[in-house]
Amino acid sequence: MGDVLAGFHAVWEFESDSVLIRYERGIRAPKLFQALGERRVPLEAIAGVTLTRGRRGTTVLRAVPRPGADPLMEAAAGQLKEAADPYRLVLPAGRHTLAEYHAAELRALISEDDTPAERFLVAPPEAPLHFKAYDGKASFDGRVVSFRWSWTGASSAKWKAGDQNFPVSALSGVEWRSPEALEGHLRLLRREADAGRPVQPDQDPAAVVFGLGYGPVHESLPFAAAVLAATRAAGPSAGPAASIPAARRDPADIAERIRHLGELHEAGLVTDEEFSMKKAELLAEL
Repeated sequence: MGDVLAGFHAVWEFESDSVLIRYERGIRAPKLFQALGERRVPLEAIAGVTLTRGRRGTTVLRAVPRPGADPLMEAAAGQLKEAADPYRLVLPAGRHTLAEYHAAELRALISEDDTPAERFLVAPPEAPLHFKAYDGKASFDGRVVSFRWSWTGASSAKWKAGDQNFPVSALSGVEWRSPEALEGHLRLLRREADAGRPVQPDQDPAAVVFGLGYGPVHESLPFAAAVLAATRAAGPSAGPAASIPAARRDPADIAERIRHLGELHEAGLVTDEEFSMKKAELLAEL
């Protein structure tokens, strides 16, 4: 096709085998769009096309993603607000006819296959990625997911467990609950997780929780999508995960963590044995 269609906050470039979506980085654009930058969506990842009238004479063109084709949409699991839908293009008034033309051209190229894709067809966000949650910092280098707990927000259970490192080969998936909803969190699903009663995210060392002003969608969702894609690529045949040693910490940071551990001990939230053991672990990181 080779045509370009410019709308509010995004430009779609139609190619013979894909649609290249370039998202606006302006201050008025949804923050998720700014974080995504641009995405190439193969035509085989599109199950359909819709065209509707929007507010104030605008026209809304939407490519319907095929189930299982996009790690971002799989991680979002229907939780994105309409304005942050990366497959939705809003066109100014007076461009409905132009949108109809492109919608018809796109429909002629896609197979309108809505069966679940056997693999991800849209490339995930590239690592390294990181974001700040309420109770810690999450980072992903493409191979290992790391959680570093915040002394102001993490529960005593997470402090007892210590900072966490999860190779993607040890994971089976990701559970993302939007920061814009109650009990928002990102939880790593482990292949060999203990059975039984589910642990609340604020007590689970394999999860970080979101709070007001922490873990915004535009940072945590691409993170979840990248981890999800990496776990699928690793697959169940990846074999046992190697232990990933924790990086050495700044002495000042270690001192602050020991101080906070002492506060938990004085408050009765950490036993004498747990305090001694965790203190020794922290000192060993120097």
